[in-house]
Amino acid sequence: MAYPGVKLFMEKLKQMIYSNDIPQISNDPSVLSKRPQLQLLYEELGSMIQTLFVDTENDPHELEEVRNLKKRFKDVAEEAQDLVDLFAYDVNFKSKIQPLISHASETSLDLEDVMRSIKSIKEDFFSIIQKVRMESSPTTNSLKTQSAASVGTSCFRNSPVGDGIVVGLGRDIEIIRDKLTEDTRKLDVVSIVGMGGSGKTTLATKVFSDPFVVHHFWVRGWVTVSQKYERKDVLNRLLAYMGVDIDPDTRDNYPQLRKKLHQHLMGQRYLVVIDDIWSTQAWDDLKVVFPNLDNGSRILLTSRHKTVALHAKPHGFIHQLRSLTDEESLELLRKKVFRGDHFPDWSSLPGMQIARNCRGLPLSVVVIAGVLAKESATEESWERISKSGSSLILKGQMQTFALSLNHLPSHLRGCFIYLGCFPEDYTFRVTRLIWLWIAEGFIQETRNRSLEETAKDYLMELVDRNLIVVRCRKINGAIKTISVHDVLRELYLEVARKENSCLKVQGVDHSAIAPYKTRRIFTDCYIDTTNATRIQSLLNFYSYRNASYVISESSHSWKLLKVLDLKQCPMVPFPEEISLLVNLRYLAVRYDNDDFFQSRICDLWSLETLIIEGTSYNPLELPNTISDLVNLRILLCRRTIVFPPLQRPMMNLQTISNVALTKNWEKYFPNVKKLSCYIFLDTKYDFESLTFLETLKISSVRLQSCSVFPTSLKKLTLQGCHAPWSDISSIQSLPNLEVLKLLKNSFVGPMWDAGEEPFQQLKFLKLVGLDITKWEASDINFPCLKKLFLENCHLLEGIPLEMKYVPTLEHIQIKSCNRWVIESANEIRKKQHADGNFLMISADSRSIARYVSGGFKDRLTGDDYSIYKPSGLLTDTLTRLLQRITDAPTGGSVLHLVLHLDLRFFSFDSKERRVNHRATGRCGQGRLLDRPQMRGNPTFTRPKARQWNNR
Repeated sequence: MAYPGVKLFMEKLKQMIYSNDIPQISNDPSVLSKRPQLQLLYEELGSMIQTLFVDTENDPHELEEVRNLKKRFKDVAEEAQDLVDLFAYDVNFKSKIQPLISHASETSLDLEDVMRSIKSIKEDFFSIIQKVRMESSPTTNSLKTQSAASVGTSCFRNSPVGDGIVVGLGRDIEIIRDKLTEDTRKLDVVSIVGMGGSGKTTLATKVFSDPFVVHHFWVRGWVTVSQKYERKDVLNRLLAYMGVDIDPDTRDNYPQLRKKLHQHLMGQRYLVVIDDIWSTQAWDDLKVVFPNLDNGSRILLTSRHKTVALHAKPHGFIHQLRSLTDEESLELLRKKVFRGDHFPDWSSLPGMQIARNCRGLPLSVVVIAGVLAKESATEESWERISKSGSSLILKGQMQTFALSLNHLPSHLRGCFIYLGCFPEDYTFRVTRLIWLWIAEGFIQETRNRSLEETAKDYLMELVDRNLIVVRCRKINGAIKTISVHDVLRELYLEVARKENSCLKVQGVDHSAIAPYKTRRIFTDCYIDTTNATRIQSLLNFYSYRNASYVISESSHSWKLLKVLDLKQCPMVPFPEEISLLVNLRYLAVRYDNDDFFQSRICDLWSLETLIIEGTSYNPLELPNTISDLVNLRILLCRRTIVFPPLQRPMMNLQTISNVALTKNWEKYFPNVKKLSCYIFLDTKYDFESLTFLETLKISSVRLQSCSVFPTSLKKLTLQGCHAPWSDISSIQSLPNLEVLKLLKNSFVGPMWDAGEEPFQQLKFLKLVGLDITKWEASDINFPCLKKLFLENCHLLEGIPLEMKYVPTLEHIQIKSCNRWVIESANEIRKKQHADGNFLMISADSRSIARYVSGGFKDRLTGDDYSIYKPSGLLTDTLTRLLQRITDAPTGGSVLHLVLHLDLRFFSFDSKERRVNHRATGRCGQGRLLDRPQMRGNPTFTRPKARQWNNR
C-alpha cells in the first residue's frame, strides 16, 4: 500500500492545479504561475506510486533495496509537501498584507531538488528490476510459489476472540470475591499486586462484574489513577462513573468534589475499585474521601507496587498474581487464536515454544495471539513466529510488544504509534480519533470505501491484534470508546522517540522547548514552539488563560500545521493568527463570543474538521463565505448554527451538529450523513432528498406532520415534534432503521397502534416522556428488537404482551414508570424464560416501589429483575423499598426486606439463586436482620412514620 500521506498530498496538489472554486488560490498570480511545476510534481508522484507500491508479477518489492527506496521516497515526498505547504502559507499571508503595502513580490517555489531526487529513486528502482531479471529463474519461481502459498492459506486466517476469555483466574476470582463480601463490617482494603500485563485489571474487572458482587454492594465505582494524576480529575471521573451530576463550577473545586463524593457514599454499602495506582501519595490523597460506615464497604486496589498496597493497609489482604504456567499460557494462546476449545494437533509443539517465550505474562500471550491470528494457520508460520519471537522476548518482556509492532502492516503503524502520545489512561472516542487519523494522513481512501469506513477497518485490525482495549460499544455493536494498555503505551512512546515523530510534554515546565525536527506535540503544559518550524500537529490537554497570547506569539512557527486541538483553552480574544494557518485540516477551539467567523477563518481552505466548543447558548450565524471551506467534512458546535444563503453547496460536508434549518437548507449540504438539527418553523421539511443520510436528530417546536425520511436512515431521534401517532407509519417503513428514540412530545396522543407494518431492522427502541396511555403492538412489528427502554411514561398502562414472542429481545429497561409497565415486563420475561431466552429486565427503585404498592408483592422475586440506581433518584427519600419480597412460612403475612439505602439491582440466571440469600435489611427499630433471622420472625413491627422521617 502506498504511503497514505502521499495520496493526501496529491489531492491537495490536484486542487491547487485544477480547482477554480477556492478563491484563496484560484485567482492568485503566484499560484497560477507555479501550476506547471505543481502539475509535473503531481505526475511524478503518481508515477512513483505506481512504480514502487503496486506489486508486479515478479514482486521485487520485498527486497531490502526496494524497502530502502520506499523510505527515501517517503522522505522526498515529505520534503516536497513541506515546500508546497510553505508556499501555500506565504500566498495566504501575502494576500492579507497586500492592501497594507504598495508592492509585494511573487511567492517563490523551488522544486528542482525534489524532482532530481525522485528521478534518482526511479533510476535506482529500474536498476534493481534489471538485476532481478538477470538472476536465475529458480529464485523468481520460489518467490512466486511463496506468494501463491500465502494467498492460498489466507482464507483460513482466524481472529482472536474478544473480551471474556481468561485462563487460570478461576480461583483468584473466588478468593477476591469472598474477601470483598465477607462479614467484616468495617471499611476494608483489598489489594491485587502484579507486574504490568499480569492481569490485575482483568481480574478486578471479572470480580467487579460478578453477579454476587453486584448484588452485595449498592453503589459501585471504578477509577484509574496511573502515574500522573490530578486529585480533582480522579474525583470527577469517579463521580461520573457513579452517575452523579456535577455542576461546571464544581469540576475544578477539589473541596467541593470531595464533599460531594463523601455525601454520595454516606449510608451506602459501596465498592470502589482504584485501578493502576502507582504511589503511596496517591492513596493518601484519595483515602480521605471514603467514609467508614461500618456496613461492609470495600476498596479494591490494583498496583504494580506492593509498597502501595502495604501502605494502604499494613496488615491487609494482598493478592499477588502469579504467572501463568506454560500449559495455561498455551491454553490461553490457542483459545485466543482459534476461537474455541478445538485446536489443530500441530499447534502443540510450536505453541508451547511461543507460550514459554511469553514467560507467563498474560498480556504477552494476548498480543502474540493477535499476531498469530493474522498469519496463515499453518505449522510453518507458527514455527517461524516461535523462532523469531524467542530471541526478542528473551531480551525483556517489552520485546514481546515490539514483536507485535514489527508484524504490523505499514498502513497500521502510524495509527498504532499515534495512540501512545495521548495522556495516560486516555479514553478515545472512536469518532474523533478517526477524524484525527484522517487529518494526520494515516488513512488512504480506497475505491469503494470512504475515509471513515477505511479508518474503521484499521481500528478493527488493531482490535483483532489485541493492541487496543474496547471500553464501550454502541447499541449496534460498533465500537464507541477505546483505550491503550499502559505497557503497550510505553512501547508506543519509545518508538515515537526513536523516530522523532512525536514529542510528549508533561508537567509544568515553562522552560520546555520543542526541538526543530518535531512533527507532533502532545502537551498538558505550556511549551515554547518557536523553534519547531516543522511541527504539523499540536494537541493540548491543559487549560491556560493566556492561550490567545501564546498562539499570537508562536503561530509564526506553525506554517506547516495541519492539526490544532485547543478545545481545553478558552480564548479571549480570538487570535487572528489562526486564520493564517492555511494548511490546517483539523481545528478544535473553545470560544464563546459571536465574532468567531469575523476572523477570516473561512480562508482555511484545507480545513476538513471544525469543532467549536463553549458554554454560550447564543446562536452562531455563519457567514456566506463558509462555502469557501470546500474540503470541510465535519462541523460540530455546541451552539445552534444558522446557515445564511450560500453561494454554492458544501458537497463534502458529512457531519453537522445543532443546525437550525432554514429555507433551502437541504441544498446546502446534499451529501450529509449525520445531522442534528433544530426546527423552528411549522412546515414540512424535505429530508428525503438527503440520500446519504444515516443518522438524524430533530428537535422541534412543532411540525405540521411528520416528514418523509430517506431510506438510507439507520438512526433517528425525535423530540418536540407533536406529531400524531398516525404519522409514525412513515418511520415504520424505513428499511434500514436500527435505532429509534422518541423523546418528549415527539408524538402526542393517548394511543399508539403499531398496526401490521414491521420495523424491519429496528434493534433499539427508546420512549421517553410520552403522554401515551395505550400501546398496541406485536412481535410482527418488532422482528429484530433487542432492547426496549422506557422512561417517564407515567400514563402507559403496560408494554404490549405480544412482545413476549419477539425472539431477539434481550433487555427491557424501565425508569420512572408506573407499576403496570413493570407487571407487563414481568409477564413478558416469564414467557421468554419459558422459551429458553434469558431476558434481562432492569428498573429503578421508584418504579419498583410503585410496583410493590400496587399489590404485586407476591409476584416479585430476586430472580426477576436487574435494578440499577439512576443518578440523583430518591437521594432525599429516606426509605429505600424492597430488595426482595417473599411469603412468610406461615403464609399469614408478607415479609418485607426493606433497605434504607439506594439499591442497585441486577439480573442473573436462576442458577445464581444463592445470591438472594445474602440480602439484608433494616427492620423495626433499625436492627439488621438477615433472611434466616427474619424467617424466625414472620411478623415484625413496621417502623413508625416519625422514625422513617427521621432516618
